[in-house]
Amino acid sequence: MMRNMLLIICICAVMVFTTGCWNRRELNDLAIVAAIGIDKQGEKYLVSVQVVDPAEVSANKGTSGSSPVTTYHETGDTIFEAIRKMTTVTPRKLYFAHLRMFIISEELAKEGIAEALDLFSRDPEARTDFYLVIAKDARAIEVLDILTPMEKIPASKMFSSLEVSEKAWAPTVSVHMDQLITDIVNKGKEVALTGIQIDGSSKAGTSRKNLEKPDTPVNLKYQGVAVFKGDKLVGWLNENESKGYSNITDKLKSTIVEIKCPNGGLLGVEVIRSKTNVKGKVKGGKPEIEVFMRTEANVGEVECKIDFSKVETIKELEKIVEGVIIKNTERTFLKAKKLNSDIFGFGEAIHRADPKYWAKVEENWDEHFLDLPMKVTVDVRIRRIGTVGNSFLNEMKE
Repeated sequence: MMRNMLLIICICAVMVFTTGCWNRRELNDLAIVAAIGIDKQGEKYLVSVQVVDPAEVSANKGTSGSSPVTTYHETGDTIFEAIRKMTTVTPRKLYFAHLRMFIISEELAKEGIAEALDLFSRDPEARTDFYLVIAKDARAIEVLDILTPMEKIPASKMFSSLEVSEKAWAPTVSVHMDQLITDIVNKGKEVALTGIQIDGSSKAGTSRKNLEKPDTPVNLKYQGVAVFKGDKLVGWLNENESKGYSNITDKLKSTIVEIKCPNGGLLGVEVIRSKTNVKGKVKGGKPEIEVFMRTEANVGEVECKIDFSKVETIKELEKIVEGVIIKNTERTFLKAKKLNSDIFGFGEAIHRADPKYWAKVEENWDEHFLDLPMKVTVDVRIRRIGTVGNSFLNEMKE
């Protein structure tokens, strides 16, 4: 009996000190933020948040015709101050645990983004699995105001579109907060972020009429990769250079390579798998980089007369594709050298290869990067040519 009494007392004591809901947050008291945008306004930060309207996005209820999201804006000397000042206009306290997109204006990126990231790197309420992008030729506040088709919440559209384009097209890269901060503080690798543009009139994109036509007048579009030096934006990679960046950094999953047929016309090759290995070495006191790429591809579209029944034809196509990949890779490398930004992490490769040498050059790696030689080896294998052999174009009468 005494043993049972002691057990009950212990259980009660544990229950007193382990109240599981002491810090609960009621959903009705929160404004769920799906995206945040940071601009500079004079010497202050202009902070914009995109808040979800649950009634408009609910699948079980009809919509009232109102916007599925609401954007709030406020300025402050710090981002934290601007967010707290928003409580004067928001009916609920802002909740960032479900943040999907973090948009930084090009103007702010050129000045430096480190200070703008500090709050979200230390706030325990905010997760770090959101994506960061740069608003190219636009302000972050303008990007957040655009209403998008298919996805009711524009932040979800941006999030999904970035993931899909990275997997299927390649000139885009998805970067989380943790990876971004690691690249900023790491002396062997610089930051690269995808750019997002407003395709059309930013003013027209804020109207619900933007969702009422099959051919949406205004869209949000990912374009180019922003190159950083430290935490400052120093330039942009174009589409082909962005593909080269994805390939060098082993982020390329699938893309389309368009080549010229030997006898004229175009042929589209779909990359289905790609693996890149970067090897650094120090030879004669000088750093060197070797890049090995193995790519598997299928023939996707043929707009020329070509005979696939010959093994020599496939081999020739493989060599042509290899040449295109090498060309994109070398152009990207030259562009990075021009901007003096090691966005590939070649410094990390040298560090892994020879730690003692890296300790000597770490502080002035920029100078060594400018003279760094890179050797590229590409091995392309075309696996399939489609459900038909030769194109019907071969059978057409002249």
